[in-house]
Amino acid sequence: MPAPGSAWPPPRMAAVYREMRRDAMWYAGDPDRLAALADRREHGSGHSRTRRGFGRQQPADFPRKRERRLHVPLPGDIATKSANLLFADMPTITAPNKATNVFLGDALDTMHLHELLLGAAEQAAAVSGIFLRLTWDKDIVPDRPIPTTMQPDNAIPEHAFGVMRAVTFWRELDGGDTQTVFRHLERHEPGRIEHALYEGTPDNLGRTVPLTEHTDTEALIGSLGPDGVSVETGIRMLTAHYVPNMTPNRLHRSSPYGRSDYAAPIHDQFAALDDVWTSWMRDIRLARARLVVPDGYLTSLGPGQGAAWDDDREVYSGLNMPPTDNGGLTLAQFKIRVDEHQRTAEALTRKAVESAGYSAQSFGLEGGGQALTATEVDARDEDSTVTTKKKAGYWKSRLPDFLWAYQLLAVAQFGAKIIPERPTVEFRLDAAESEQSKATTLELYARAGAVSTATKVKYRSPDMPQEDVDAEVAAILAETGAGAPDPGDTYPM
Repeated sequence: MPAPGSAWPPPRMAAVYREMRRDAMWYAGDPDRLAALADRREHGSGHSRTRRGFGRQQPADFPRKRERRLHVPLPGDIATKSANLLFADMPTITAPNKATNVFLGDALDTMHLHELLLGAAEQAAAVSGIFLRLTWDKDIVPDRPIPTTMQPDNAIPEHAFGVMRAVTFWRELDGGDTQTVFRHLERHEPGRIEHALYEGTPDNLGRTVPLTEHTDTEALIGSLGPDGVSVETGIRMLTAHYVPNMTPNRLHRSSPYGRSDYAAPIHDQFAALDDVWTSWMRDIRLARARLVVPDGYLTSLGPGQGAAWDDDREVYSGLNMPPTDNGGLTLAQFKIRVDEHQRTAEALTRKAVESAGYSAQSFGLEGGGQALTATEVDARDEDSTVTTKKKAGYWKSRLPDFLWAYQLLAVAQFGAKIIPERPTVEFRLDAAESEQSKATTLELYARAGAVSTATKVKYRSPDMPQEDVDAEVAAILAETGAGAPDPGDTYPM
């Protein structure tokens, strides 16, 4: 655990946290938080760059008006697309032992792993990675461990030769004031989880206090060991694993953390897209028809209150005014620059998603409505496919260790009757392949005489049970006559 009185957050993590939280703000898309970020960049961090988009400064004597800046949620769309490409279909998870395989199948349903992975992958795409954590509470879930995710900007990992050997998660608790901050630290190391509560200030960890000093941590007392601060896990593996989004981290090359999809960086492209969208909506607002009317058309609001024009009024009494062609009314209406804004917005969106590693086709920016061949679709989706396969590689090497630790913890803490084994994880990244593409591939293989009927059926329907595959093969051979006996075999010479 960190020493009492330590600077917080730890100085070695401050720069990494700052980048993560900037990415998190774009991912969240909250205009108020983006405005605060822009204000800190100009006044608090020493940068001299002029603010654009959110958080514009106005002179103190300038008339205040409602902020009309608009935000396009492209950062969130990129993170969601990343998760969908990875985990829209649950990967196949298998263990060598049959009983262990059955246990894993039941556990995957009860611990809602699919939705956990979808959320984890989306957040990892935004903030550079995600921690998968195992814990347990027999009062809440009495028969199994509980898998959760932890944010990387609330974690302090410790590595040796590139391997994580411990990690400390931390969170700020409610109940303090502007000058007092309670922090709960949870350290995971092989065989042990330690807890500590600190009372400090916004920039200092402060002193350690008993866990009973805060309602959020006093509930831990019943599950801790004799020392009152830690619990033995009963396994030698870590109960926390880190999955990077992509590596390396370009800004912090020595950091064990991954990098965000926004780390090209493409924050300026996000801001420019917001500028374009705001300008487009401003054109629409300014293009509303406005009438310039004579003074006689105005309705007095009383002495000293001025006058007003009712643009919904339909009938007016005769007015003593010079006759004109349009009754004294002048219409003012501006042109909406639809085409210019749309092409600029599409260009910025295309550049941002391509810099993030995805194909414009994945975001609906290609095709134009015309029919495309399967080959053309595959070619246009190539960048998204390559990026997804790279990300799948990180999950394929880390997720099996996490599921192995889950089994070990189930045996040690809940007495599960299984032999813990490291499972294999296979991603079905071709699950979205079109039927037309499959048919074309099978036709080429068949024309070359390089594929059997059974392989064709399995390729067409990979989830079909073997007995159904055999029945389908027999039906195809019977219909085509390919399985009929050779007369020479029936009537030998």
